[in-house]
Amino acid sequence: MAQQTPVRPLGATGDGAMIDEDWEALRFRVHRSAYRDPEVFRTEIDRIWNHTWLYLGHETEIPKAGDFKTRTLGGRPLIFCRDAGGEVRAFFNACTHRGTVLCRHSEGNTKFFQCFYHAWAFSNSGELAALPGDDAYPDDPAFRASMALRQVPRLQIHEGFVFVAFDADVPDLLTHLGPAAHYMSLTAKIGEHGMTTLPGVQLYSVKGNWKLAVENAMDGYHFAPTHNTFVGYLRETGFAVTDDDQYAYDLGGGHGLLVLTGHNGRIGMVWEPRFGDEEKTRTVAKRRELEARLGPELAAEVADASRILFVFPNLLLFDLEALTIRQLEPVAADRTDVRAWQFVEVGEPESVRALRIKTMVSFVGPGGLATPDDIEAYEAVQRGITATADSADPAHDWSDMSRGMANEKQGNQGRSIDEGAMRSFWRRWAEKVGAGTSVAGDPPAGTPAAGPATGGAGK
Repeated sequence: MAQQTPVRPLGATGDGAMIDEDWEALRFRVHRSAYRDPEVFRTEIDRIWNHTWLYLGHETEIPKAGDFKTRTLGGRPLIFCRDAGGEVRAFFNACTHRGTVLCRHSEGNTKFFQCFYHAWAFSNSGELAALPGDDAYPDDPAFRASMALRQVPRLQIHEGFVFVAFDADVPDLLTHLGPAAHYMSLTAKIGEHGMTTLPGVQLYSVKGNWKLAVENAMDGYHFAPTHNTFVGYLRETGFAVTDDDQYAYDLGGGHGLLVLTGHNGRIGMVWEPRFGDEEKTRTVAKRRELEARLGPELAAEVADASRILFVFPNLLLFDLEALTIRQLEPVAADRTDVRAWQFVEVGEPESVRALRIKTMVSFVGPGGLATPDDIEAYEAVQRGITATADSADPAHDWSDMSRGMANEKQGNQGRSIDEGAMRSFWRRWAEKVGAGTSVAGDPPAGTPAAGPATGGAGK
């Protein structure tokens, strides 16, 4: 493989490093061109999105044969569908004739996809099914076979979560996921009869770099000051909000995990007064069901703590009051599209479903008490980092992520209110894009720290 040319930040000094990690000075900082430089963005699409497993969707979004969704990953239009035989597939959404976008609906159910331009039609398993004026083409089965829809090179599924890769040579999905697969499995174990996505998707666009969304999710430090309205509301309802005994884990491969025990309750798992007395009774019964089905130890791991899981580079699982799947789609250096789905227990009572949706939209929904705060925060960062671009003093053009390094150097587990999970993400990012990295001093043993194999709520 040809050696990658390192990405150089605009306005950097010295060796042009984009990541500055110094364990003597206890300093970790990222050059701000990483968020705003179009050249860096193009390199990310090439070296990350084109050569890494990407989260496409959940198989319960397309439960029946013929169901399809269209969406974009890394700028590539795709058809995500279940064929007539029930197999999950992903095709490039481009007619093999002249490249026209083939499917122009966002979702539906069909046996055939027909191009509006010249009326070529394809089955939902990809074969060319109809070729108008076929007497003008070779009477050769090999020609028709060559015109089948182009499938994405790799597709694998873990616990219903569907991933694709545009590079056929990526390692297997479970190798890519590493310990993150365990926490996805915990999510899948919540429902006695399984889990499913609800119909509909929340789609919104953010005027900010995609990496700011990752930082925000892995940043427990901002919770109390940024979401003070929500924190005050919880306290008024009688729920004690705390940052104590909450930790961050580096799961390797750029994946990160926050384990949170004092930010909120969880429907069916951890009761809080705003859920009501009926839900309090159900929470006790749900715990008994989990223990009977999974055993006390695994039930405790599933139920006792909220989690935010980031799977590099584009999947976030917010297992908080309710459970939200969030997908990141970089559009430009300063713009990100976000898609979100609600993930719920199959067969739960309608009253619980209604409470779950109400609770979700009150916090992590795009109109809730948290997400608008978060969007404003990273849009404000995106606006602010233009102030230090091409500064007379290049030392100004860096963002600091040093919080908690002294604690880590002492061998302690990183806290959720520190920035260790963000640092592990940036190390992986730099490795993937070939960005220059300056490292000084000796990092503590075990850096990056290994995540907990089980029992994630503890130290």
